[in-house]
Amino acid sequence: MSETSRKHKSEAPSKLNYAVIVCSTSRYERLRLGGEVEDPSGDLIENILKSQGHEVSIRKIVPDKPEMIREALEEAISSREIDVILTCGGTGITSSDVTIETVKPMLDKTLEGFGEIFRLISYRKIGSAAILTRALAGVSKGKAIFCIPGSPDAVKTALEELILKEAGHIVKHAREK
Repeated sequence: MSETSRKHKSEAPSKLNYAVIVCSTSRYERLRLGGEVEDPSGDLIENILKSQGHEVSIRKIVPDKPEMIREALEEAISSREIDVILTCGGTGITSSDVTIETVKPMLDKTLEGFGEIFRLISYRKIGSAAILTRALAGVSKGKAIFCIPGSPDAVKTALEELILKEAGHIVKHAREK
């Protein structure tokens, strides 16, 4: 790591407040109907974040509908409490996978390296199927935003290999004038 990166990371916030938005129509419908909802990826995200001393102030399940994803994201972006927004799911290539297309226009700046490096790590784990992997990161109004696939393995990889290592650094720069 360069001396500049080391300095910036030392000045970055170490404890962050997260919003977790799980994009899943099936889970949303079960929740809406009052049923039991298992959310292994959402639970994993929350457990990993809390184990590292971070807070999760917003946690929602929304359907794969652009207007509902956008509404949840706008709520998190406008919250003074939130530093980082993490969406999980809806990143595949089916016609109902609309998370990336919904979030991307809401970003002030994109961080292309996140998706590139995430796919490289995935390629090393799963091989050529990694070309189907879509992930996005960027900033909006001083907040870091990450869109990651919904599988527990993808969640663990994204958090441990990239997000936890860089989120504070990204927030620091996103809030500079």
